[in-house]
Amino acid sequence: MTLSSPRRALITGSAGFIGYHLARRLLAEGWQVTGLDAMTDYYEVALKRARHAALAENPGFTAVEGRIEEAGLLDRLVAETRPEIVVHLAAQAGVRHSIDAPESYVEANLIGSFRLIEALRATPCAHLMMASTSS
Repeated sequence: MTLSSPRRALITGSAGFIGYHLARRLLAEGWQVTGLDAMTDYYEVALKRARHAALAENPGFTAVEGRIEEAGLLDRLVAETRPEIVVHLAAQAGVRHSIDAPESYVEANLIGSFRLIEALRATPCAHLMMASTSS
């Protein structure tokens, strides 16, 4: 990265409340942002799609739809984008929902986070911030 090139960030869970607002802020500061979101129906999908559409109005934003637990997705994404920072917000939230669908928590929160860490081990970034869920 040269001094004149934009800084690059990867945000998982970019269509959620925090991810969307963080992406807006980074884009306003001139960053290139890749936003990954699964667009699951735990929260209103139309709202998530509207958030990504609003972010996509900035040419510095690239939206990627996919599940963080999908084998190879994060390896490819991190290797292609080479982000300086990664903010990991993607997760399955909601304690009550975990009783009805415990496997979705294991897949997203454990396997997905593991896959991100492994992708970053292969292609390191300068900073990783991992958020926790209420679950």
